[in-house]
Amino acid sequence: MRRKPGTLLDLEARILEVLSARGRGELHGFAIAKEIADQRGSRRLTGHGTLYKALGRLEDTGAVTSAWEDSAAAERDGRPRRREYRITGAGVSALRAHCAETAGAAPTRLGIEPR
Repeated sequence: MRRKPGTLLDLEARILEVLSARGRGELHGFAIAKEIADQRGSRRLTGHGTLYKALGRLEDTGAVTSAWEDSAAAERDGRPRRREYRITGAGVSALRAHCAETAGAAPTRLGIEPR
C-alpha cells in the first residue's frame, strides 16, 4: 500500500517531534533514536537501518537538513564524526499537518509554536 504524498509515517513524525523539541539545535542519529526510546519508556532503540532510511526520506522532502559535524570536535573527543540533523520550516509544517490529521499530540506540546 502506498501512502499519500505529504503524509508522515509514525517514525518520521517521532523524529520530527524530537528535533522540534530541540528547537534550533542539532542531533545525531543515535541521539535521536535514544530520545525516541526514552519518550516511549522503552529500552529498545529504533533499528539504525530503519532510522537512517527515515531520516533520508525526511531530508529528501526537505523536512530536515543534515551536515557533518566539525572534524576537530570529533577528534578532540576521540570518536568518529557524526552527521547532525536539524528540522526545517517544511518539517515543522509537516509535523503540524500530521498532528492535525491524526488528532495526536497538540503541536504546542511538541515545542512547536501555534500558527
